[in-house]
Amino acid sequence: MAYIGKTPVIGNFQKCDAITVVNGQAAYTMQVGGTNVSPESENHMLVSLNGILQSPTDSFTVSGSTITFASNLATGDVIDFIMLLGNVLDLGVPSDNTVSLAKLTATGTKDATTFLRGDNTFATVSSDYVKLATSTMSADSTVSFDGYFSSTYKNYKIIINDVTFSTNDTNLRMRYRQSNADVSTSNYGAVGQTGGIDIGTGSLNQTINNTNNDSFRLTNTSDATSASNVNLQGEVTLYNPLNSTEYKMYNHKMVYFGTSATGNFYTLTGGGWFKGNTTALSGFTLFPHQGTFSGSVTLYGIK
Repeated sequence: MAYIGKTPVIGNFQKCDAITVVNGQAAYTMQVGGTNVSPESENHMLVSLNGILQSPTDSFTVSGSTITFASNLATGDVIDFIMLLGNVLDLGVPSDNTVSLAKLTATGTKDATTFLRGDNTFATVSSDYVKLATSTMSADSTVSFDGYFSSTYKNYKIIINDVTFSTNDTNLRMRYRQSNADVSTSNYGAVGQTGGIDIGTGSLNQTINNTNNDSFRLTNTSDATSASNVNLQGEVTLYNPLNSTEYKMYNHKMVYFGTSATGNFYTLTGGGWFKGNTTALSGFTLFPHQGTFSGSVTLYGIK
């Protein structure tokens, strides 16, 4: 903190009023401006007797506002001065925004990614989901993620936001990737149950039951609309994609409009299996079965 002039000294420094020595007397009352004063302790004082600084506790003691010398003073002795230092370790209340991180005694890493805990340690914010990557589509035909699966996480969450399609009656699909390439053989199967409502006529229910396909189907036969002001939202959970001894499975949840913006609204819960292939996955690809799509896809690792 900068100052104009000399930096102020911390403490409550006071010089006691002059004291007249009384022959044969060891105890004297300390005052400042005619008012009794009580120092913190002997160690918070400077006392000069006959031109010699006195040793605290050895040469004198204090009790309240009374100083008592180790032996009675005699005529001719002079108490040159008594200086009270106050509590020199009391820094007072610091001004706002004047304590830097370097002044804190807390342990751990102090930076923009950590917070100070009640046990005086810095720690990172704990979350079950760790963001690994985000991809934004703008009239794209596919979006792929590779290289994010590792031993750090066993399962992964895919969040799909604000997806719109260029072509009406489009379904969203997903393929697994191995060695950074899509697997398009007929190993994919999926089941799902859709709850929907025809805004004009009432409820709808449909079931997905697809086997031996070249991709997973994340929406059902009532495909998503390309109408304006509506979109598709959803999530996919991938289970243990690095497993090299078992078939890889997933489940998903989707919400979207079908046919037209004023037609049918659907919620879909489902899952799928990758039969006949136990090779570890390197990633995944999302794509519309026709035309292009826009929106965003974010991949999270699950602790």
